Amino acid sequence: MELTARILIIDDERDNREALTLLLRGQGYDVHDVGTAEAALSLLKKGAFDVIITDLFLPGLSGIDLLKRVKSNAPGTDVILITGHASAETAVEAMKEGAFDYVTKPFNFDKLKIIISKALEKGRLLAENSYLKQQLRGKYKFERIIGNSPAMQQVFSRMEKIVDTDSTILILGESGTGKELVAKAIHFNGPRKDKPFVAINCGAIPAELLESELFGHMRGAFTGAVADKPGKFELAHTGTIFLDEIGTMPMHLQMKLLRVLQEHEVERVGSSRRVKLNVRVISATNANLDEQVRKGVFRDDLYYRLNVIPIHLPPLRDRSSDIPLLTRHFLSRICEEMNRPLKSFSVAALRALEAHDWPGNVREMENVIERSVTLTDSQQIDRQDLPPEISGKAPAPAPLPLHLDEEGVDLPAIVAELERQMISEALTRTEGVKAKAALLLGLNRTTLVEKIKRLGLTS
Repeated sequence: MELTARILIIDDERDNREALTLLLRGQGYDVHDVGTAEAALSLLKKGAFDVIITDLFLPGLSGIDLLKRVKSNAPGTDVILITGHASAETAVEAMKEGAFDYVTKPFNFDKLKIIISKALEKGRLLAENSYLKQQLRGKYKFERIIGNSPAMQQVFSRMEKIVDTDSTILILGESGTGKELVAKAIHFNGPRKDKPFVAINCGAIPAELLESELFGHMRGAFTGAVADKPGKFELAHTGTIFLDEIGTMPMHLQMKLLRVLQEHEVERVGSSRRVKLNVRVISATNANLDEQVRKGVFRDDLYYRLNVIPIHLPPLRDRSSDIPLLTRHFLSRICEEMNRPLKSFSVAALRALEAHDWPGNVREMENVIERSVTLTDSQQIDRQDLPPEISGKAPAPAPLPLHLDEEGVDLPAIVAELERQMISEALTRTEGVKAKAALLLGLNRTTLVEKIKRLGLTS
């Protein structure tokens, strides 16, 4: 149900304001009326209004004075001025001070209704735009990039240092590690956050079309060029361009890209006119550019131009300590998006997830968890509910030495590993219920909890 728009009417002539109040209430608005600007300001302290309709000439503070106060304290509130003594000077002053519109008496009520509707629509669009921007920024906050491992803490530290700069960034990492997410987080938390973020996957566009996509073209530049078209660089002007899979770019385009980066201007295909640019460049690749430079398939001068500040995203197999954290994050988010009660993973399922080497990295994990949530009927997802390539990979415990050899043994390590194996098995059998696991092991529950923490086990 939509909220009723609140309208405030200020007019020192009681009959006029009461008549207008009655008419607007008949249109379904929540209308309040007062006789002076001072009374209006007192009312505004108690709550906001969507639209204010005020007479220009009032006792005490004038309608213009009230307009200035409103625009200073509540710039999103639209003010419509009404007067029976119109002049070009007052109209110009009113609009200059931010009035939404200016109506002369006697006014046509149908016309006033249209003006009010336009003011409310403008306010709705501004509020919606503000909300969407907040949502977008929230979506790409650093907190959305999950990880407590030392490798990820290094990534966060690097991002925090560069977010407020315009330095060119090269993000390196395997497919699925979240390179575009990092690029967006840098953009939407930096000084260009309200400007365009334009992404292009250089490996997904045929070589013969990539030049036009990046730099634009003029009508008639080639077959099928039926109109002028700006390229991604022009569209990203004042903002950020993200060049994903930059390592796949053909050599002849690498030279043109280098020129754009050096001269900060672009030339459309089929044109000799150069367009000045103000663009931050973030590029990414899963390729080894050092090796590509040595092989002669990637220009060394372009590599040095792109690699001003590198960010290395570690593969998931190198930050296995983040797997439980990522699992909880994706499970919570996916259940919420699917409007399903929050599910959980059994201990056996969690062990299988931790044992998997995740060749597809974080993207693969997200897909696996979405599939498991979708296809599992029960509230708990068990190992058999996971894909076969994961469910069959729970690691077998390493055999422990049963005798003392000539070189001796590391008894504390053996005892710790035995504890680890026995506690893990007890937790698996009891589906993570610590009280039951403690009974199986002949321990107090608090003792078991301490051992779980000391051994770094997932519980």
